[in-house]
Amino acid sequence: MIDVHQHLWPAEFVDRLRARSEPPYLDGWTLHTATEAPYDVDPAAHAVDKRVALEQDTGTTLAVASLSSPLGIEHLGDAALLDAWHAGAAEFPAPFKAWAAVNLLEPDLDGLDSLLHKGFLGVQLPAHVLGTPTEWAEQSELLAVAERLNKPILVHPGVAGAVGEAPGWWAPVVDYTSQLQAAWWSWHAFGGRRSYPKLRLCFAAAAGLAPVHHERLAARGGRLGTIDPNLYVDTSSYGPQGIDAVARVLGIDQVVHGTDRPYAGVAELRQGDAATAVIRHDNPHRLLFGAGTPTPERGVQ
Repeated sequence: MIDVHQHLWPAEFVDRLRARSEPPYLDGWTLHTATEAPYDVDPAAHAVDKRVALEQDTGTTLAVASLSSPLGIEHLGDAALLDAWHAGAAEFPAPFKAWAAVNLLEPDLDGLDSLLHKGFLGVQLPAHVLGTPTEWAEQSELLAVAERLNKPILVHPGVAGAVGEAPGWWAPVVDYTSQLQAAWWSWHAFGGRRSYPKLRLCFAAAAGLAPVHHERLAARGGRLGTIDPNLYVDTSSYGPQGIDAVARVLGIDQVVHGTDRPYAGVAELRQGDAATAVIRHDNPHRLLFGAGTPTPERGVQ
């Protein structure tokens, strides 16, 4: 089983968050961000040995850890914090690997190239900076690096808007999904596939269920087009209803297993054994390594 979307904070990264006095920062294990309510982090969720044991019990052969984009780190200009993430993530034991992140204020494309040659499996971009076609165009050089190196991009929810006294579920349910939908439709409006024909992209959390709106798109004069074999969505935080609806539009081959662990776990999608194996193994392998690469034997499903 391959999980393309998890979160695991290395010790160096935790230390740097504790050293900060402005959001985002950790006070003990309480996380403070610029726009969301303080959040009590479970220390066990970022204990590497415990997480390795959990993945072994689950039968995970590869888990790809992602920087927590809702913290807004890509726009802080805090090089030490990003360096701490990459230094710690590079040392994760099996089955963990990681997505690389980028300082979007001053992208270091040579540094990104180096990271992608040193074991990072792809690049993560926050959805809140991809909400218009113009914003996709602004990342053209970064997209070109990923395509040239045959590495995928994970579009992950970014910084939530401040909404005052909203309940804790508000940002994940309302804001994050809205960001992902905007990024999904902006990619299509931008004509990203014409510019980057070989670039593989995965939208977290089923792109906020954006593909389900294809009927409304058609009713308003748009067109989704043919199935794009290099465009994927992960299953994080969704179950049988959401994933079945998305798969009916995109096809089962474009759905990949992603849990968003420790914030959610493995969901039973009730798609049948064959489809479940494809979602949890074959599709994630194709996303991460490209079509035509040898597919290892499936592990425990």
